[in-house]
Amino acid sequence: VVHLRQLESPVENVRFLDRSSGQRKASVGTLYLSATHTIFVENNPESRKETWVLHSLVSSVDRPPPTPSGSQLILRCKDFHVFSLFIQQERECTEIHTALNRLTRPESYSELYCLSFNPNVNIEDRAQSWSFIDLMSDYKRMGVPNNLWVHTAANSEYKVCDSYPSELFVPKSAPPSIIVGSSRFRSRGRFPVLSYFHQDTLAAVCRCSQPLSGFSGRCHEDEMMLQALMKSNPGSDYIYVVDTRPKLNAMANKAAGKGYENEDHYSNIKLQFIGIENIHVMRSSQQKIIDVGEMRSPSMTDFLWGLENSGWLKHIKAILDAGVFIARAVADEGVSVLVHCSDGWDRTAQACSVASILLDPHYRTIQGFMVLIEKDWVSFGHKFSHRYAHLDGDPREVSPVLDQFLECVWQLSEQFPCAFEFNQRFLISIHTYVYSCQYGTFLGNSEKERRDMRLRDRSHSVWPQLWKDRSKYTNPLYQNQLSQNQSQGVLRPNTSPYCFKMWKGLYHHMDKSVPPRQSPADFLSAVREESHQLEEELTNHQEVPPGGPAHHYPCSRQGIQHTHPIHVQHTHTPPLKRQTYVSTCNSGTHPPVSTWNSGTHPPVSIWNSGTHP
Repeated sequence: VVHLRQLESPVENVRFLDRSSGQRKASVGTLYLSATHTIFVENNPESRKETWVLHSLVSSVDRPPPTPSGSQLILRCKDFHVFSLFIQQERECTEIHTALNRLTRPESYSELYCLSFNPNVNIEDRAQSWSFIDLMSDYKRMGVPNNLWVHTAANSEYKVCDSYPSELFVPKSAPPSIIVGSSRFRSRGRFPVLSYFHQDTLAAVCRCSQPLSGFSGRCHEDEMMLQALMKSNPGSDYIYVVDTRPKLNAMANKAAGKGYENEDHYSNIKLQFIGIENIHVMRSSQQKIIDVGEMRSPSMTDFLWGLENSGWLKHIKAILDAGVFIARAVADEGVSVLVHCSDGWDRTAQACSVASILLDPHYRTIQGFMVLIEKDWVSFGHKFSHRYAHLDGDPREVSPVLDQFLECVWQLSEQFPCAFEFNQRFLISIHTYVYSCQYGTFLGNSEKERRDMRLRDRSHSVWPQLWKDRSKYTNPLYQNQLSQNQSQGVLRPNTSPYCFKMWKGLYHHMDKSVPPRQSPADFLSAVREESHQLEEELTNHQEVPPGGPAHHYPCSRQGIQHTHPIHVQHTHTPPLKRQTYVSTCNSGTHPPVSTWNSGTHPPVSIWNSGTHP
């Protein structure tokens, strides 16, 4: 229950400006605060537009010095939207600032939106939402289990590793004693397990954490575990061990008793360092990208210098390079790869999932991509609540790890525009849902934590909603037939520096002067819809009986010239409109940031837990 008695009524005559949408003139209206949303309602009687900002999506509430015209609050959101509130009375501004600082920094999971409403109103929908993704079916699709890889019950009830899932696959030649021994020699107990199996080459992508080798330590069971990984691939007499860290960082960890594999102790391994920086470097790098967007009318020199100084695209390239190395080893050389970083839940997840995207066309479909995130991120214990500041905690734990993976996928979609079933809107929606806590899918730091919180009984999964909205996320350029053959379906991107771009679709919110232009995919979808309508008109005209009224068939509409119908071999979908900050409400919840027409949701100021406007 949130008790903030000093703010007992709505605040009138507030000016509201969406700085990230190109809005130039502030709207005047009424401000409401609920336990979960900041709500602004325009005074305009014709539109009465409502803007709802989910508190868990707000990263900071800044208060610049007051001016003679009033005081200002700036709400900076985790999806890079920025909103300004102009309040006439200094006292009211102070009260709102105090309230928002508390509301946007939840201290317990029970304060988050997905757990603050009663899910029992649709128990069946909730239960079905959590069964939408079946990871065991994905392993079966890969051909696992088989005579090389088997299911192990070693981690049932999370006995061996509490940050791993309970369902794991290991080499058939690795008995439980080897598994347990290896886990004791690996940081956080994260022993080597299967992530992806390539049925053509029989090579595998496996993952773990760094060994506790120190300067001279070794473990017989762990050495046997890596030997078992090699034996699970009959076509190769060695495996690659990919340490995704810079080598200097891995060497520094030896002083803390950790480190990396000693090739003198592990027979038949080839150690490869990639050089992806740690979470602290990545957090600083993204902040510099945001700072570039905050510059007022930057020159080309300022922008390019800021982009280079941030190092952001350099980091994206490093992650893609890791995925490319793993994919080439598996698909071209037929060699299995063991991937790790420090604890195996950040850079390891990035490298394994990028490699899977490159190797397997299934993961480039809408449903396959959801499965991939559920498998390599959610299930394998990526620290969602720590990395994306779901609760008020240690800011040093926050880092844009999944942001970078999503951007790697977007960079690939720019090079291979026909290889992905989904568009960038799909990636951006996932990004928003990760931060917003609107669903229970991304809460907690492990499968065990989510089980202990009983999220399946208290919240909904996001995946069925994304699937329901898939018409908005479909890429009109997608050509599924090009990806049917496994060997032809492997993506081989060019990772030269000139191939990387700034992801305007995600960061365009920082352009405060001009709204983003329509994307080519959206334009093509509109053309496809236009063509479909014209074909229907043509059919209707051809069916006019002899002697019937003559009609003039339009040859042009909305500036698009048609000499013949355009045929696209895809399922028909309606034209896609530009997504700004407008999204839809579902499962009894409000979207993270949304706008509503008059009369849909009467806003009121409510401070009781579980009650919403």
